[in-house]
Order: sequence, then structure tokens, then C-alpha cells
Amino acid sequence: MSTGSTSATEIAAVADPAPRARRGRPGYDRAQVLEIAVRLFNEQGYDATSVSALAAELGLSKAALYHHFSSKEEILEIALDDALGGLEAVLENALAAPGTAAVRLVTVIEGAVQVLTGRLPQVTLLLRVHGNSEIERAALERRRVFDQRVAHLVAQAQHEGALRRDIRPTVTTRLMFGMINSIIEWYRPAHTSLTPEELAGDVTRVIFDGLRAR
Repeated sequence: MSTGSTSATEIAAVADPAPRARRGRPGYDRAQVLEIAVRLFNEQGYDATSVSALAAELGLSKAALYHHFSSKEEILEIALDDALGGLEAVLENALAAPGTAAVRLVTVIEGAVQVLTGRLPQVTLLLRVHGNSEIERAALERRRVFDQRVAHLVAQAQHEGALRRDIRPTVTTRLMFGMINSIIEWYRPAHTSLTPEELAGDVTRVIFDGLRAR
């Protein structure tokens, strides 16, 4: 029979209920799993990295890993889309902005450097795919379209007289992004005082000192 009073034990049970079991493995959320997976893909190669190796690196069972992502391919697709989406957004914003083609091209170059430094693991992965799967081939096609659109912008800047015309726009674009993409081989934010903004400015000056019409 209830007396209307509440014991200290009952109060503690209400105030501090037992924690619910978490789905997946404690300590990792989806973003952290993605980050570690991309690092492993870059270190070992995507094709050489098995789901078992990824699960072992994370200290998870395969079942716990599949709680976050349906497959290794999904992780790859998300990482590549992150890198490509950043580059495509830079280009779209530049093309929509006022100003000459040369000014918009500078915006693209600076923005591309910012994307690369800000998403270094994802861009590194993008630059190392070889088209061995449908996901990789789709990513390479997006890169090709991006390069074509930048080359068109280069041609416009040449037509305006801002850039030298004795270098083909497609070659110019490849050379520009060859320089930008090489940053993944040596730029380590934790080991340099060079900021992404400073790096973007340096790259832009090197490119345009060689390309500007005289």
C-alpha cells in the first residue's frame, strides 16, 4: 500500500535513468568514420583497402561499420562528391560574379586552392582515382567538365587581351591545375605557418606572371 512518500532510491532512479544503448560503436560518429576511412584510402590505396582492414583500423565490427555506411563504395562516393562539389561551387560563384573573365579566373584559382587546403584528404583521394569503378568514372567525368568550363573562361580572358594567346586554353588549364594539384604532395597545415589565403595569393601570382599579356 502506498504511503505517498518517495524513497531516495526512487528519486535517484528518476533523476539519473540508465543510459540508452547507443546504435553503432561508441566513440565514432559518421563524420569521424568518414575522416578515418579517407585517410586510410589515401595511405593504402582505395582498391587495396578492404572493409575488414577499415573496420580493424576503426576498432569496429563490420556490422558496426555498416551502421554508418552501407558500403566502402558509399564512403568513396561521399568523399569524392565533397571535393568535386567544393570545386564546382567555386566555379559557379565565379561565373555568376561581375567583372572580366580574368577577374573571375583569379577567383576560380584562389577558390580552388582554398578548397584543396580545406578539404585536403578528399581532394587527395579525388586526384588519385583511376576510373576503376562506376563511381570513379563519374568523378573523372565531373572533373573533365570542370576543366572544360575553366578552359572556356581562359579563352574568354585571352579574347579580352588579359592573357597571352600563344598557349592553348586547354593546355593553360592543365598547367594551372597541375600546379594547384601538386599542393597535395607537400602542403601540411600543421607543419607550416603559410595560411591558405597566402598560398592562394602566391599561386595566383606565379600563374599570372607567366600568362599575363605583355
